[in-house]
Amino acid sequence: KVSGVAWHGDGFFYSRYPAPAKGEELSSKNENHTVYYHKLGTPQSADTVVYQDAANPQRFHGVRTTEDERFALLTISDRGKGKNGNAIFYRDLKAGDATFKPLFPEITDDEYDVIDNVGDKLLVSTNKGAPNRRVVLVDPANPAERAWKTILAERPEPLQSARTAGGKLFATYLKDVTTRAHVHALDGTLEHTIALPGVGSANGFGGNADDTFVFYTYTSFDAPQTIYRYDIATRQSTVFREPAVPGFRAADYQTRQVFYTSKDGTRVPMFVVHKKGLTLDGTNPTLLYGYGGFNITQSPGFSSLRLALLEQGVVYAVANLRGGGEYGEKWHEAGTKLKKQNVFDDFIAAGEWLIANKYTSPAKLAVQGGSNGGLLVGAVINQRPELFRVAIPQVGVMDMLRFHKFTIGWNWIADYGSSDNAEEFKALYAYSPLHNIKA
Repeated sequence: KVSGVAWHGDGFFYSRYPAPAKGEELSSKNENHTVYYHKLGTPQSADTVVYQDAANPQRFHGVRTTEDERFALLTISDRGKGKNGNAIFYRDLKAGDATFKPLFPEITDDEYDVIDNVGDKLLVSTNKGAPNRRVVLVDPANPAERAWKTILAERPEPLQSARTAGGKLFATYLKDVTTRAHVHALDGTLEHTIALPGVGSANGFGGNADDTFVFYTYTSFDAPQTIYRYDIATRQSTVFREPAVPGFRAADYQTRQVFYTSKDGTRVPMFVVHKKGLTLDGTNPTLLYGYGGFNITQSPGFSSLRLALLEQGVVYAVANLRGGGEYGEKWHEAGTKLKKQNVFDDFIAAGEWLIANKYTSPAKLAVQGGSNGGLLVGAVINQRPELFRVAIPQVGVMDMLRFHKFTIGWNWIADYGSSDNAEEFKALYAYSPLHNIKA
């Protein structure tokens, strides 16, 4: 659980928790995350423990390897202590390192992600000193920040992803919640901007060092997820595989991005999708979706299930609330801990905008969200019950005073805070859905 598979030699690294006691599978805390190495052809019982930390049972530990298998990279995070960042240690397997050495040894709110190695150096994406992230080249033998070499400087738009393939560095950025994709030399020199099919979401772009092309996917509210092949030499994209959606015609639908003002004056984006020819008379059934947490971006994307609503005249709206990653770390932080009420205010303001602009009315407005979005729905229907007719809170976090005492709940303290902290208790108690139900 909470694991990848990192190949090395004739086996791979992976992470797991101890098996829970019988009868406690759904309630016992997930603790003591341990890294193992599994050799192919042997039973799991023979796996070797690579790293564990009994003194810090709520830390996450994961190992990945670079493509050439020269470096094994151990990432450690401790969100149970309220820290959003991570530490990274490394082993130079080519040099025969038997133990992990420090690369970024302190766990703070600074995040580090090793993209790849360039010889004996490491390409790293980080938000240290750059809330929207930057890419730097780090020498493991001298990893101090003063020795870093800037490859991609921080931009006004948040860096969505950075990956290597074919000797190039592919970087995607978010501009008002939609993707922009660029190709750079490994020294950071911009070589090409990829023309995407429209205003939507693109992912992928990674590959091996000797690849001559990469794949990426593109989707939007009116475009099913399609795989494109990008030829590195010719700089051309072609459709590789496109799904068939019988009866769907993109021309029948309209997507609009609007910006509305939240309670404290913050400008918040929202996508509104519906059939063309919609009459704005306040009578349209409308589904408003939100999440607003954990630095997760609600990007444009296609859903055939949603299409079943749209073709019947339902309006679908996605509010890009604070707490998410739409505008970088500052946007995320503005919806966490003592500032969590901002998320609910943003969502309420989205509903008010849809009503004021005659898309719908309180009698026709439904709201939906899952997990952290379920908490969102639970909070707003307590705070503004007259604004919504239907609420769909899916697997919501509803008891904000005790969520951290069960399963993986302690991992959410970095975003929510904890009732064990007196100041955070007051903020949690003020909106906790379970504790604010009114008769």
